[in-house]
This record gives sequence, structure tokens and C-alpha cells, in this order.
Amino acid sequence: MNIVNLSIQVVPVNQEGAYKIIDQAIGIIEASGYKYRVTPFNTVIEGPFEELMNLISKVKDKCQAAGAKELLLNIQFHMINNQDVYLSDKTKKFI
Repeated sequence: MNIVNLSIQVVPVNQEGAYKIIDQAIGIIEASGYKYRVTPFNTVIEGPFEELMNLISKVKDKCQAAGAKELLLNIQFHMINNQDVYLSDKTKKFI
């Protein structure tokens, strides 16, 4: 299973306390054990595609359990056939 990158943005729509819901989503990602980075607009994660798809489902479930009535999940994947994709490969020249 190759490593891919996932970018996920959680947007609680028409929701008071939206940041508390977003914090719950980040907590699920943090507890997953995958390498990740939180940015002001999204969180990027690296891991196996199928496992990250499962993580997306867990994030959605946690947000709904935390009170999100309406949710936008903006998701992007970067993958290369038969090759791992690491976050550090894309950002090391900027550090």
C-alpha cells in the first residue's frame, strides 16, 4: 500500500461553535497516529489511501456527534502510481 497525501478542510455550515467542531476533527486526526500538519485552512495527512478514506469517515462521524448539523468536507488526494508521496518531499525546500 503506497503512502498518499490527503488534504481535508472541515467546514461546519451555519453553526455556532464551529471551531469546537473543527477541534474535534483535528483530535481524531491527531489520535490516528498518521503524520499530519494543521494549517489555517486545512489539515494535510500522509498515509495509505484506504486507511485515510476510513479516517475521513471517522472525522465526519465525530463532527456530527459534536453537534454539526450541516458539514462541508473539502477533500483532495495526491497520489503517484506505485510510489509513496511524502509531505516532506513537497515542503523541505521551504524549511
